Amino acid sequence: MDLTKYTAQLRENLIAAAALGDESTQATAATLASATENSARLVLLAALSDLASEVSSALDGHTVHVSVDDTDAHVDVRKNTPTNEAPTFEEMTGDISRVTLRLVEQMKARAEEAAAQSGQSLNSWLSHAVHGALRDQMRKPDPRDYY
Repeated sequence: MDLTKYTAQLRENLIAAAALGDESTQATAATLASATENSARLVLLAALSDLASEVSSALDGHTVHVSVDDTDAHVDVRKNTPTNEAPTFEEMTGDISRVTLRLVEQMKARAEEAAAQSGQSLNSWLSHAVHGALRDQMRKPDPRDYY
């Protein structure tokens, strides 16, 4: 589901509301509309995630997952299967937090390639990379424990 049409509608509504004002008000509204587009996308993602959680609780044996890749939201339904695997980082920590990560363009491009090769969104790939790094760090003995 492309979120662009929803954020564009929000931008158009804000600009239309500002049309009643003077040129300065209209210019300010246009600037605000552009600046809030990413925030609106995150709010839409939060709403979709809440909806997925509610639908999941109503489904027997299935879970609804929402992920975002740039401006596209992907929704999939997965069958719950019993497993003996260790819980994921998300399962251990609960609610998901959003962060802004700044990468040099070359590193971002390489991460996007790696994500695509593994069939994941960049967000999922980065989340798994952080999870793996934390798991590895928790396995290493703390040198302070020997003093």
